[in-house]
Amino acid sequence: MRVRAYQGLLAAITTASAVTLPGTQATAVTSPAPEVTVASVASVGSPPVDVLSVKRHLEAFQRIAAANGGTRAAGTRGYDESADYVAGRLRAAGYRVTEQEFEFPFFRVIGTPKLARVSPGARSYAPQTDFVPMAYSGSGNVTAAVQPVDLVLPPSAAPGSTSGCEAADFAGFVRGNIALVQRGTCGFRVKAELAEAAGASGVIIFNEGQAGEGAADRRGPLNGSLGDTTTRVPVVGTTFAVGQELATPGSRATLSVTAEGDPHRKTRNVIAESPWGDSRRVVMLGSHLDSVPAGPGVNDNGSGSAAVLETALRAGGTPTRNRLRFAFWGAEELGLLGSQHYVAALSPGERARIRLYLNFDMIASPNFVYGIYDGDDSDHTGAGAGPAGSGEIEKLFETYYASVGQPYKGTDFTGRSDYGPFIAVGIPAGGLFTGAEGIKTAEEAATFGGEAGVAYDRCYHQACDTLANIDDRALAVNSGAIATAAAVYARSPILPGGTASAAPGRMNVAPAWRDAVSR
Repeated sequence: MRVRAYQGLLAAITTASAVTLPGTQATAVTSPAPEVTVASVASVGSPPVDVLSVKRHLEAFQRIAAANGGTRAAGTRGYDESADYVAGRLRAAGYRVTEQEFEFPFFRVIGTPKLARVSPGARSYAPQTDFVPMAYSGSGNVTAAVQPVDLVLPPSAAPGSTSGCEAADFAGFVRGNIALVQRGTCGFRVKAELAEAAGASGVIIFNEGQAGEGAADRRGPLNGSLGDTTTRVPVVGTTFAVGQELATPGSRATLSVTAEGDPHRKTRNVIAESPWGDSRRVVMLGSHLDSVPAGPGVNDNGSGSAAVLETALRAGGTPTRNRLRFAFWGAEELGLLGSQHYVAALSPGERARIRLYLNFDMIASPNFVYGIYDGDDSDHTGAGAGPAGSGEIEKLFETYYASVGQPYKGTDFTGRSDYGPFIAVGIPAGGLFTGAEGIKTAEEAATFGGEAGVAYDRCYHQACDTLANIDDRALAVNSGAIATAAAVYARSPILPGGTASAAPGRMNVAPAWRDAVSR
């Protein structure tokens, strides 16, 4: 399957006049910048993106996982071989490749965790569906009384539970009981550490209970991280329904997690930079390369990594106005650790040279929506806008989807992926996301197809996240979007939130790009 990646703004930026992307101000522009329209996008010849090549990268990731215990998690041989594959392909394409090593607290669950209600009325809960061990959970196998801690039941209309956020919440806690706390306000680690300090033999953190769309829905299984190996007792996250059931007076439960941790494991980011373009104007595209320990991560996030890799390979060797940089992050699944390490290590000058960051995480979910990070908070969902220029990036992707006749919707900057460290330091960001464990609504099913009432990705963070979990149509359309964004921003004299480059005269570089991406 092939999809043509419409170079939205590229037609305009190859003319003598500079183009102003929506919301920016240009300097040294001699004539008014034309408006970017769907018609102008659709009228431009565009380079084909061979989705079969993207699929070949996914097949390579699948083979690597199969040869390494079914996983490509950071700190495992499966991840190291994935990084070797990506770095090798990029070096062969002429990129300057840096493998940035960093130390991180490794974690994985061994065997099958267990959560079951013993009384009143015995019932077993299903891993991934009803509950998920928290990353960095301790190990243990306990059967004990379940003791609720400052719960808000029924849930409030808006998030805001403070359950387990203060030591005072555990006044009167019976040592040896399993603490039942509710999501909200403070971090999971705070809740778990306070519960353990109060004598809890295990901790159950259940979702807060508010209905909503996508990440705003607080009813499904709570898949979180404690952030470090500081908790020794087993800790799991559950659905709101499970927590509400266990809050019944007199509840007893069995909780079992066997975990392996190593606070000093090493992994690496793979960073590739083109030799072309102005090094003071870096256009950065990234995706996380690691899977969760439970599976091969072909959609999460082999899909984003494969599309970014193929974009880089096809752009290699093409002179550009701006500098292209591609990143493949390690240890995202344990808390964005690779991207956090990278951003923290940048000097102020290096940070200022990164003019925008584009993130691609899960771009081929089987029950997909076409989600664009809501850079200007135009959907008013409460997450807030990204740094200045992020709305312009959102507009570019909107124009692309319109040009290829596909619907789209905004998705919040929730901080759940590797754009988080970039927007935290004021770098404009954007990107695409087709959905994870959230439930597709009837309205979304009418717009995008697929099945309402079912997760966007039923294999999210599971062993079944294989090649069979990829939607080829979504992969093709979004691979085209990534190639479009790279082409536009590699050439544009004006970048989101910034000013025009000083490069004078005509830049008729479209044929060179077309040749590079067609081979």
